Amino acid sequence: MGNGSLKTERVIAALEHREPDRVPVGEFFWTNFLRRARAELAVGDDFDPYRYWDLDMVVINPNMDPHITGIEVLEDNGHRKVVRTGFGATIERRSTYPMPNFLDFETKSYEQAEALEFDDPKDARRYFEAIDDQINSVADELNLGLPCYLERVNAYAEDFCVFGSVCDPHEMIWRIMGTENVLIKLAEEPERMAKFIERLGEFLAGIVEGQAAAAQGKLSGMYIWGDIAYDHGMFFSPDYWRQVYKPQLKRICDAAHKAGLKTIYHGCGNAAEVFEDMIETGVDAYNPLEAKAGLDVVDLKRQFGRRWAFNGNIDVRVLATNDREKVRREVLTKLNAAKGGGFILQSDHSVPDNVDPATYDYMIELVRRYGKYPLDLGEYDEDV
Repeated sequence: MGNGSLKTERVIAALEHREPDRVPVGEFFWTNFLRRARAELAVGDDFDPYRYWDLDMVVINPNMDPHITGIEVLEDNGHRKVVRTGFGATIERRSTYPMPNFLDFETKSYEQAEALEFDDPKDARRYFEAIDDQINSVADELNLGLPCYLERVNAYAEDFCVFGSVCDPHEMIWRIMGTENVLIKLAEEPERMAKFIERLGEFLAGIVEGQAAAAQGKLSGMYIWGDIAYDHGMFFSPDYWRQVYKPQLKRICDAAHKAGLKTIYHGCGNAAEVFEDMIETGVDAYNPLEAKAGLDVVDLKRQFGRRWAFNGNIDVRVLATNDREKVRREVLTKLNAAKGGGFILQSDHSVPDNVDPATYDYMIELVRRYGKYPLDLGEYDEDV
């Protein structure tokens, strides 16, 4: 029998500002870090970082493609692969590219967006059939032939706190129409775009309901993917976000809470201008809290107290120094945010391959030792 119940209680307690036995740990990893870990830790091809480091949380993504078409491989010569997805996006993956290169989009104009019809968000194929999709299959690596959503949930449910996931409308709309095109259209015809964003909100709330039903009580929360900012601020007016995106985010959070699930919003960059609004919509915690975007979880804990929880903020630039003393300072200082609960420790995005696997091992060792309640952070203790 696994220890998923203990980990779930640990995570939920943190999100509810209670102190569990110790500070929970979540994580995301870049593929090249996992390759390096397999080689340097001598763990074999079946290496699973969540099990190896006995982390607390795992996030599982369903098929969120507007059209359930699978992935069509248009070209594959080894170093260059080109695919077309259920978003209507044509995407290139090269061995020398760190991330996918979006080449083209079937939906470009206002008229095409207005005519776009979505496959049913509750279509059973999204959850019970192994159909490749853009979110899961086209990332920093092309991953085809993954098991179905429910099989992936079941693989972790006994041993971990499992979260499902859903995009927010902006994360969807740029994947449908392209980032630059979307930002131009938001400026040119904001009201026309708002109607499309509202349709996306309805679709995404359905995705939450669909996967919650399919998982049959095995989920504890919902990650909401939504990059709306870069390191110096938001991609568009905070007022526009409040008027158009905020109601749809509330719709998604409401669907999650109705299903008994916690919500963690994953937003890269610095969207601090709308943090108060996110709390109002029902976001329970924020991730990844990029340090390079000027975010500091201890300062945020002082600002928001018990009103909001946090997940992330361990600076991967510090981890990448592979300097034990710097890593120790980073981890123990950030653990101050866990006082009274409210903090899940994690990197400030994903662990890259310039982090030595032994350094990540050391970080986990520090959390296990100093993350036990009551916290004793010694020289790094701060008032929060």
